[in-house]
Amino acid sequence: VQLVESGGGSVQAGGSLRLSCVGSGYTYSMYCMSWFRQAPGKEREPVAGIYTYDGQPYLADSVKGRFTISLASTGNTVYLQMNNLKPEDTAMYYCAAIIGPCPSTVVAGSFPYWGQGTQVTVS
Repeated sequence: VQLVESGGGSVQAGGSLRLSCVGSGYTYSMYCMSWFRQAPGKEREPVAGIYTYDGQPYLADSVKGRFTISLASTGNTVYLQMNNLKPEDTAMYYCAAIIGPCPSTVVAGSFPYWGQGTQVTVS
């Protein structure tokens, strides 16, 4: 499985960005595709995820009301719409995937497939 992120950049506080993650090489059709982020000196934390089978999403409390995750009709592309961005959202954002539904407790170590990351900077 290969995951490729795009859409990062630099914005001012209050601005918006949309991240994309395109997956390929899937053996199965049902994955949890998730977004994590990691700021300098901090642990990688889950942001949002979605189960490709039924579109069931999850969002971290810190981004609820501001971020939205969605799945393209093709089923292999996930979007993270980020609105009302804050400086504390500054981080490298990574796309990750795991076979099956999104875990009830999302931890980075459970995900075997990762993209290279895309930087989001909010000033």
